[in-house]
Amino acid sequence: MITDQNSTSGNGRFVGVGASAGAFSALTFTVVHQHIISSIWFAFPAMVVAGAVCGLCLAWSYLLVTRTPSASTWLRYNLGYLAMFLALGAVSVATFDPVTTIAALLQTNQPPRELIGRALPMTGGFTVGTAMLLSVLYRPSWSGALSLFVTTSVLVLLLGLNISVLGLVGVPHAEFRVLAETFGLLVVLGGVYTITVILLAPGLLSRRSA
Repeated sequence: MITDQNSTSGNGRFVGVGASAGAFSALTFTVVHQHIISSIWFAFPAMVVAGAVCGLCLAWSYLLVTRTPSASTWLRYNLGYLAMFLALGAVSVATFDPVTTIAALLQTNQPPRELIGRALPMTGGFTVGTAMLLSVLYRPSWSGALSLFVTTSVLVLLLGLNISVLGLVGVPHAEFRVLAETFGLLVVLGGVYTITVILLAPGLLSRRSA
């Protein structure tokens, strides 16, 4: 964790930047989604709050587990969580058999609550396992390990539940484009967030621990 004499205010600014970048990423996601899939502006208020919370958690936990804040370690940290979402989709596909189709889900125009419930035990186990793996990789303090668990849980809860049900949804060859768009939007969301923080907080990411 950053230990210079201005660490408290610096850390607070960085977490604030993370929250702001998360909200901006949600805005970008909404605009891109409108152009390539459909308008979801009705959900924007909830999405911008979710984006800010996720951004705050990522910045907060990063400071607790990274001894040398820099643009490169920040990029690697966020790539790790992007890999988590890809792994969650892969584990879901390997674990479940399809019980519905993308076309059927799109017709209901409702969140797949029943499917999320079915996948919940797997999702919970995956969340705990991911937090433990990150703790092994970063070897943080107890507070750092707790921050990794909280961040992983928040990201899965707010962004990953739809990915957790992929194995329960049959995907005909003609509908693979929908999956590609889903993961593409996830990359856009994470990429915009990561780069926005780097642009807004270059000084905070260039500091070195004492």
